[in-house]
Amino acid sequence: MKIDVIIPLYKPGKELLTLLEMLRKQTLPPHQIILMNTEEKYLEALMMGSGRITNFPDVKVYHLSKREFDHGGTRRRGVLKSDAEVFVMMTQDAMPADEYLLERLVRNLSGRVAVAYARQLATEKSGVMEQLTRTFNYPEESRIKTFEDLPVLGIKTFFCSNVCAAYRRDIYEELGGFLKHTIFNEDMIYAAGAVKKGYAISYEAQAMVYHSHDYTNMQQLRRNFDLGVSQAEHPEIFGEVKSESEGKRLVMAAGPFFKEHHMLSKLPHFYMQCGCKYIGYLLGKHYKSLPRKLVLRITTNPEYWKK
Repeated sequence: MKIDVIIPLYKPGKELLTLLEMLRKQTLPPHQIILMNTEEKYLEALMMGSGRITNFPDVKVYHLSKREFDHGGTRRRGVLKSDAEVFVMMTQDAMPADEYLLERLVRNLSGRVAVAYARQLATEKSGVMEQLTRTFNYPEESRIKTFEDLPVLGIKTFFCSNVCAAYRRDIYEELGGFLKHTIFNEDMIYAAGAVKKGYAISYEAQAMVYHSHDYTNMQQLRRNFDLGVSQAEHPEIFGEVKSESEGKRLVMAAGPFFKEHHMLSKLPHFYMQCGCKYIGYLLGKHYKSLPRKLVLRITTNPEYWKK
């Protein structure tokens, strides 16, 4: 199976070289790795010296300006650089847990399965919030999700993450690919469209990457603002299936989780972060009622609003 890996970049550090090396060591190595880099100047340091990107002959680098970047559009452009039958979307801060990532990720990518996404693990340095969130969103059991799962899984039926996800090109082209212009959620919007067309989404729990962030309260608010905007702009998907119930389930899971890990003293901070996430989400859902200046101050992607 011919596989290409596509990674959008923005101000990458030396960890990118480690990621490229880990991809090279896969039992099912990629044919090529396509880097869609925003602002050429931020990649110059990694293009020179003994340990540099040019040491990887299978890596292709394409530059774009910050103004050109778009969560859906940039990935869409990356796909056009590939001719592989399967392409894997990754982010620069995702690290394969072992050499079997790609092999396990694509093993069920056949029949009606349109996309498969990996399990995300919190790193050892992650805070308790991230540990709980990763455990909650990425359980130990794999699952193939279809339209029939909506009554049970709700919005989780459409859940998919381009932190690490493999796509079948034939179905991708049939469905029209990622949206050209979206502030966030291009992966989930695509997955929802696939499910509604009768295709399936595969969660591969044995295909694992380390990926986590310890966001501040304000960062949580701003990130969830963009999430709310994306949902408000696509009522055909998110208007039918509410996502608030998943947030409530996460809050309910916190008590037992913190008690088990002897960290009950951290519960107030956790609830505060959840409150910031919910406030950001609500503001995003009602962004049309907000002054433009406020929108530009809250969003993590001001360039989106200038297009």
